Amino acid sequence: MSARERPLSAVPGWLWAFLAASLAAQLTLQAVPSAHRNAVENLPPAPGPLTLRLASFGETAAAARLAMIYVQSFDLRAGNDIPFRRLNYTRLLAWLRTILATDPRSQYPLFAAARVYAEIPDPVKVREVLRFIHQEFLAEPNRRWQWLAQAALIAKYRLHDLPLALRYATALQRDTTTENVPLWAKHMVVFMLEDMNELQAAKIMLGGLLVRGDIRDPAERRFLQNQLDKLEQRRQQAPAGEGQKR
Repeated sequence: MSARERPLSAVPGWLWAFLAASLAAQLTLQAVPSAHRNAVENLPPAPGPLTLRLASFGETAAAARLAMIYVQSFDLRAGNDIPFRRLNYTRLLAWLRTILATDPRSQYPLFAAARVYAEIPDPVKVREVLRFIHQEFLAEPNRRWQWLAQAALIAKYRLHDLPLALRYATALQRDTTTENVPLWAKHMVVFMLEDMNELQAAKIMLGGLLVRGDIRDPAERRFLQNQLDKLEQRRQQAPAGEGQKR
């Protein structure tokens, strides 16, 4: 056991009681006949972050994890043939916001949003999830960049909404400052512009990055210069009127 880990015996008894109650609620929901299940499908309104913090008695990380278990208990019922889709997403996202506010270090609510709750065939609800991810990214861009990158890819490939994908990619480039953000994420905006056939705009952006000296890593400069050369080649090969900013 590492110095930072705590034995299970150190977890307060009230947290174990909360977990037991959550599991009992899950089992109860599974036992409800399908004819009556609609009455219990949706989450109750989320508590405010202050309420959950006060109830945690200082064990905010544990309380956040147990709250996620509680939320996901509504997704794991037997006989739920359309997972997640029936949930009230306004309430769901309110729960995820409360959990993040209770334990801002946790990445799991954003993981669940991007990789679970955005995987439904409902564009309206998917857009709600992506909006949530963008808002939470803005609070801590350098720690949450990967989830906005995922949101940009969902917007592009699942919603087929390139302007929305470009908006998220632009935020990634503009708001992240740490060197830990990989090259493909920082410059995703260039590829979005290229996909939108905005070759001239992409070329200007790449050229600006190189000229201003924003890029100091030699490998990154070579990569961007190579992309710039490819864009220029495509622009020259494009029929008249194409590749210009619309």
